[in-house]
Amino acid sequence: MKIQPLNGYVVIKPLEAEEVTKSGIVIPETTNKEKPMEGEVVAVSKTNISSNGTALPIEMKVGDNVLYGRYSGEDVKVDGVEYKIVEMTSVRAIVSKK
Repeated sequence: MKIQPLNGYVVIKPLEAEEVTKSGIVIPETTNKEKPMEGEVVAVSKTNISSNGTALPIEMKVGDNVLYGRYSGEDVKVDGVEYKIVEMTSVRAIVSKK
């Protein structure tokens, strides 16, 4: 199944929560892990129109890793995979390895 977001939305596959901290401490499954606010863009709407009708640029593409607001968007599950559908304005930054 394919998800195609509409005007001004993006579909993000959140990164998995860390199982081991940087200092080597293993986080048990029973712990309430904080959901990450980083994920990979898997689909982007073809348009981004502001509330006053102005066309806005689309600044991200499929495959980008992005940071988004903690309480942004809606969680959905498609074919057993969890995704987040978020407004483009809730995406805070594109993460690059450079």
